Amino acid sequence: MVDFLIVGAGFAGAVLAERLAVESGQHVTVIDKRDHIAGNAYDHLDAAGVLVHKYGPHIFHTNSSDVFEYLSRFTTWRKYEHRVLTQVDGKLLPMPINLTTLEKYFECTLDETSAAALLAGLAVPSDGSNTSEDYLISRIGRELYEKFFRNYTIKQWGLDPSQLDASVAARVPMRLNRDDRYFTDDFQYMPSDGYTRMFERMLSNPRIDVQLGTDFREAAARIPHRKLIYTGPIDEYFDFRFGKLPYRSLQFEHETLATEQFQDAAVVNYPNEHPYTRITEFKYLTGQKHALTSIVREIPAAEGEPYYPVPNPANADLYHRYRQLAERETKTTFVGRLANYRYFNMDQVVAQSLKTYRQLRPTLVHPISSSNMVVPGRVSPTVSTATLSSKTGSKLPSSRAEISESNLSCATGVSLLEG
Repeated sequence: MVDFLIVGAGFAGAVLAERLAVESGQHVTVIDKRDHIAGNAYDHLDAAGVLVHKYGPHIFHTNSSDVFEYLSRFTTWRKYEHRVLTQVDGKLLPMPINLTTLEKYFECTLDETSAAALLAGLAVPSDGSNTSEDYLISRIGRELYEKFFRNYTIKQWGLDPSQLDASVAARVPMRLNRDDRYFTDDFQYMPSDGYTRMFERMLSNPRIDVQLGTDFREAAARIPHRKLIYTGPIDEYFDFRFGKLPYRSLQFEHETLATEQFQDAAVVNYPNEHPYTRITEFKYLTGQKHALTSIVREIPAAEGEPYYPVPNPANADLYHRYRQLAERETKTTFVGRLANYRYFNMDQVVAQSLKTYRQLRPTLVHPISSSNMVVPGRVSPTVSTATLSSKTGSKLPSSRAEISESNLSCATGVSLLEG
């Protein structure tokens, strides 16, 4: 009998497993249908030895010191501020739209005042529809909307922006200064050794057993457990009783190129050409030094792994019906993106998981003293992957070779959005 069976070894599952085992002495089994931990943040060395993100770029950023300090127990960090370019009319322009973007697009000189006046002149009064199209046109006008957003959104979502909730477009900032960073959060870093290594440290406690390539239903029947934490799709948990919740998926085309650098920024968006939405060059994110470079093209798809919930009123109503069922489950806790049918950034998932742990803690059977907690800000020592077991109990080989400091630059001094 284990105290908790946790379905999913991504951020939600790993954070809760670590807190339950380390701070409260609970015995936890974490299962995942994939053959690796770290969920969509999983990274590894490709055949050329370049560190890549299997499921597209994951860039960590947060304004929460609590979240940053918690994760700092399991990794050191590399300072990284993300920048994106978008190709419009043959020009590579900064994204999000800022003062420089407007100057290069309109081929004029602007300051904040004149740029604000320009956008005000382009803007069309809102029609009150609360759609992404209405949100954008009422702020930047139809021309910029058509050039920068409409076709990208159609590719990404398979829907016209007039069919999507305004919240989709609202996630993309717009600025009247020259700040070309994609994010403005207080903490913008990448794990020095990658995400997978961070997850290995999180799951290294001997009270945590990890079983990969494991089906949820089979494991729930096989492993006696007091409580269940579920981070998978909420509709799948209830056997799609009311029908499937719609998601957009992605196909990833990874390629290694015989050059040190391929493009002028970590991510280049292609709103109007090509079937893919963007290309990511991973060495920008990781700081790795290598004679070759690896990229990934992202092609949106209607079928495949569930990545992005499709936000519109009909889907919100369908999710609400599943949420009502979930609230009746007395021994199951639903956490994370898929269980909430909502897009969360990585730091938001961590924050939600820490909050969930605090809510669970008073109900636990055998809490232990806080003296067993990992010291904040201190990275755990190198851990063996022996505690990560396959379904049959055999040792899981290391997810990737160690990356030495000589191969990484460790100076610490959008899909619509990354991460």
